[in-house]
Amino acid sequence: MILPGHTLGMLGGGQLGRMFTVAARTLGYRVMVLDPDSGSPAGRMADDHVHAAYGDGWALDQLAQRCAAITTEFENIPADTLRHLADRVPVRPGAAALEHTQNRAREKHMIRRAGLDTAPFEVVASADQVEAAFQSVGDPAILKRAALGYDGKGQVSVDSAEACRRAFERLGRVPCVLERKLDLAVEISVVLSRGSDGVCLCYPVAENIHRGGILHMSIVPARVPDATVREACDAAIALAVALDYVGLMAVEFFITTEGQLLVNEVAPRPHNSGHFTLDACITSQFEQQVRALCGLPFGDTHLLSPVVMVNLLGDLWTDGEPDWGMLLSHPRAKLHLYGKEEARPGRKMGHFCVLDTHQDQAIADAERLFDALPAVRADD
Repeated sequence: MILPGHTLGMLGGGQLGRMFTVAARTLGYRVMVLDPDSGSPAGRMADDHVHAAYGDGWALDQLAQRCAAITTEFENIPADTLRHLADRVPVRPGAAALEHTQNRAREKHMIRRAGLDTAPFEVVASADQVEAAFQSVGDPAILKRAALGYDGKGQVSVDSAEACRRAFERLGRVPCVLERKLDLAVEISVVLSRGSDGVCLCYPVAENIHRGGILHMSIVPARVPDATVREACDAAIALAVALDYVGLMAVEFFITTEGQLLVNEVAPRPHNSGHFTLDACITSQFEQQVRALCGLPFGDTHLLSPVVMVNLLGDLWTDGEPDWGMLLSHPRAKLHLYGKEEARPGRKMGHFCVLDTHQDQAIADAERLFDALPAVRADD
């Protein structure tokens, strides 16, 4: 076990790294962040912030020399960086796990090999594959970049082979995955931790509502049958085992109108839909990430109260700072702002949670508080 007093390394300086840093420092660890942005949210909270690219040899040497273990806050850290570090210090999760999740095609094939279902899909690596792929997948469909797409970016809905061809050009003729759009009843996610000893522990399942391809609200516990909860947790654990994963990860699922559970994607890190754990669970997903990295026993994931988490995007700042008054006056609302220097449309600037013993009341209060946030312009 790596006990408090040691320094932990974090590759990535966004809000997930920031919340990891807070959890680690609360437990008594030092944190060293590597991120090229001098104003990164995690870097501003850490004991040490190395401003360098993720492949910078000097910066990686600094981490390897000073950190007892290293983790990541997003999946697109170069695998070679992780392998370089892993030769000298424990890195969790490892390069092999991230390589599978950095590419939608590899990820979906891995999911299928694990015996789990996905939406029908085909890989489109060149323009001459478009026609056959569309005929196989069917209409309607969505074309997604195989790499680097997130929060609705890098994907285009298509309803014909010609539309798919145009979308392939629009996405830069890079390898893509064409996926069938299904009639969905609900989307859910499972956040879980897996230790180096193979022990897995799941958090309560979240029900997720998206707007414009970006998560808007997570409702916990999810309003789905208990059998579906068990099936989703079993599937998430199966994927963690298939990846030989060590650390904290999340799995997103579709549930069709016919009740079929399909794996959407795997996130090898803490997840936006798991932010409710900061306020509503005995152990947050970020403390659990610290525990997994350091080889500590996992904390209890028990849900203390029904909870609703709502994302705060940069769109809310269009006319100035949001009006936080009503939210901060609510006795069961918890505000989390990420310390980002610039608000942009679609950028995740923070979130808030509302807890209540009655789930319907938590949902109603969360919706009312969100609607009250936009600032009133001076000329109104």
